[in-house]
Amino acid sequence: MVTTAAAIDDSSLQLTFVLFLTVVVITLFTALLTAPQRDEISEFYLGNRTMSPLRNGLAMCGDYLSAATLLGSTGLVALTGYDGLMYLGGTTAAWMMVLLLIAEPLHRTGKFTLGDTVALRLPRQQRPVRVALAVCILAIATLYLVAQLVGSVALLTQFTGAPSATTRTLCVAVIGTFVILYASLGGMPGATVIQIIKAVMLVVGVLFTAGWVLYHFDWNPNALLERAAERSGTGLQFLEPGLRYGGTVSNKLDFFSLELAIVLGLAALPHVLMRLLAPRKSGVLRSSVLWAVGLVGAVCFGAGILGLGATALLGRDTIENTDRTGNASVLLLAHELGGSVLTALLTCLAYLTLLAVAVGLTLAAASSLAHDLYSEVIRKGQASETEELTVARLSGAVIGILGILLALVAWGANTATLAFLAFAIAASAILPTIIYTLFWRRFTAKGALLSLYGGLACSVLLAVFSPVVSSAPASFYPDVDFAWFPLQNPGIVSIPAGFLLGWLGTVLDKGPAEESAAHEEFEVRMLVGAED
Repeated sequence: MVTTAAAIDDSSLQLTFVLFLTVVVITLFTALLTAPQRDEISEFYLGNRTMSPLRNGLAMCGDYLSAATLLGSTGLVALTGYDGLMYLGGTTAAWMMVLLLIAEPLHRTGKFTLGDTVALRLPRQQRPVRVALAVCILAIATLYLVAQLVGSVALLTQFTGAPSATTRTLCVAVIGTFVILYASLGGMPGATVIQIIKAVMLVVGVLFTAGWVLYHFDWNPNALLERAAERSGTGLQFLEPGLRYGGTVSNKLDFFSLELAIVLGLAALPHVLMRLLAPRKSGVLRSSVLWAVGLVGAVCFGAGILGLGATALLGRDTIENTDRTGNASVLLLAHELGGSVLTALLTCLAYLTLLAVAVGLTLAAASSLAHDLYSEVIRKGQASETEELTVARLSGAVIGILGILLALVAWGANTATLAFLAFAIAASAILPTIIYTLFWRRFTAKGALLSLYGGLACSVLLAVFSPVVSSAPASFYPDVDFAWFPLQNPGIVSIPAGFLLGWLGTVLDKGPAEESAAHEEFEVRMLVGAED
């Protein structure tokens, strides 16, 4: 890969460092000021539950939008045109699944984690299901966290070329240390601070740059599209479906599988689920999710314009020669429009985005380990709040260190692949459990266990035996071939498998039914709510 170092001067990297350090110092100081001052797990897990819908919506937007949206999605549009825009559409549509199906029922029945919802629904066998949930959440959060940390090295590579082992270690260790500080010391209040600041900066930065691109074309979208098609090297095919995900049946299925994982996986990502429990009242949650839908949609709209603008102003050949993945397109566009200053601003924004998403993931995983696994399973609900809070903080540090070590080992991995696999696991293992728990009266613990462990195993096994791991030039092991599963993303198979296993485990369960009183209480709480 040819790096952008030749096109972007050293002053951009220096200014990026100064800006990023300034923002981190300010947000970290604010996070520590707003951190829980008492040993109350509710404050650590849920934070300030009286925030306005706009601030909650900004925090949700910040939790969800990763650097993949700013860099990867924009690059996909720049290289593939229409197909990339369709991917952005799926990113926005995913929130409708959350709004219409998951948000309010989960909020009414949950307390701190998804495990609390399952415990209310399956009280007699809650412990093995809590363990299964903790395993799946840890797998999803670790994969996504590693993707963010590896992404920090990939972003640095755009300036310096292939970094040395020392540079890689320093970059990952610094970002990982900040993640641990925010998550373990700040808790949900600290995470909320950085999420809101990141979301505001992301919305403003993307829309401002998108406006600059449109201004360059006299605010004429047709002129932008025509120039992008002209400089794409493919003509009008650039504006038609099929440039990347067309042709073979395998390519079309791959696109459907990816979109399915994105749309359904969002509703089961652990850090998004945790954020849904934060508002005190259901009305505030509903308004918050609506704000999140609008903000995410605005960023995706701006990212589409940035991708088209990169192709129109730079040409597809320039982008591909710089970075065949297209991730450098935003930085190249920024340098073309605003020189070192705009390049530094967007690079700082990308690093802040990586950091914010990593904080949310670490906090969600730490909460599940401390609350579900330690407090409810190991200590059987007898742990004090001080004890559980201590375990939560230590869990955040352990998960952060684990993420750092895995990122250093897998630094050359494709970050988008790791992130999309996390989405597939969430949609295959956790989403069926959520849907059945909320809406199926007969659902049992055996069905939950089969759905969780089976969905996780199916996703991972299909990914291992796919071109992601072997047989392709971009694989982990390109020189060997054991890829009998032809698709890059396993969602099209693993998601139906997760639902099927949950159904099969329930209908084959000959054990005693759940207590009717517990089920009735769950239904009443899901429909009416029990405000705490």
